[in-house]
Amino acid sequence: MFFVLSKILFFLLMPVWWIAVLLIWSWLTKKPIVKKRLRIIVIVIVVVFTNPYLYRSLVAAWQTKATILPVNKTFEAGIVLGGFSGYDKNNQGHFGSNVDRFIQTANLYHEGIIKKIIISGGNGLLSQDGPPEAIFARTQFILNGVRDADIVMESRSRNTFENAAYSKHITDSLQLHPPFILITSAIHMRRSLSVFKRSGFDCIPYPCDYKVVPEKLDPYNTIIPNVTLLNEWPQFLKEVIGLYVYKLTGKA
Repeated sequence: MFFVLSKILFFLLMPVWWIAVLLIWSWLTKKPIVKKRLRIIVIVIVVVFTNPYLYRSLVAAWQTKATILPVNKTFEAGIVLGGFSGYDKNNQGHFGSNVDRFIQTANLYHEGIIKKIIISGGNGLLSQDGPPEAIFARTQFILNGVRDADIVMESRSRNTFENAAYSKHITDSLQLHPPFILITSAIHMRRSLSVFKRSGFDCIPYPCDYKVVPEKLDPYNTIIPNVTLLNEWPQFLKEVIGLYVYKLTGKA
C-alpha cells in the first residue's frame, strides 16, 4: 500500500497537472469571479515553477555536499541505489539520466576504494511486469571490468525503504563490516541516508549526479522562464515531502 501511495503522490506533485486541472475548472465554472481567480492562480504557478533561480537555489540547498573519502582506506562494500537504468517495451535495458550513480560506483571499485558492489534495485513499476533493474546493472558492471564475484544483487526493492531493508539482510548475511559507502544522486541522498541509518546502517554518503551545480549568474539561470522546469520540480518535491513522510511513519 505504501508503494502505491508513493506513486500517487509523485503524480500529484506535478505542476503540469495542477495547471491542467485549474484551467479545466476555470473553463467549466459559470462564475466570473471564480474563473478570474483560477486563472490568476494558474499564472502564479507558471511564474513560480518556471523560475530558474528559485528552482536552482532550492535544489542546491537540498543536495548533499560532495564527500571527500579518507585517503588509502578501503571499504568492504559500496551500495548503489537503483534508478539509473530501466527497460524498454521489449525488456531491453538502457541507462537513464541518473547514470552518474553507475559511473561513480565503477570508479570507486576500480580505484580500490570499495571491494564489493551491492546493487539495490528491483522493479519500481506499479505493474511489476518487467525485470529488476539490478540484472541490467550487474551485466553493465561486468562489461565495465568489475569481477562477477565482487557484485551482489538486491533485486526485490521497489523504493528507498526497501533498498535499506533488503540491503541490510545482505550485509548481515555476508558478514560484511561497516562502514559502507552509500551511492546515490545528491538530491536523493538526504532521504536515503536517513532511511539507511534508521535501518541500522553505518554509512558514508557518496552523493553524485548533481542536478544543480554552481554556475555564473546570467539571465538564463536567473530570470528567463524555463518551462522544462515544470517536469523537474516533482522529483525535488518528492524528496522533500518523502523525507518527512518517512520520518512520520518511522521509516527514517
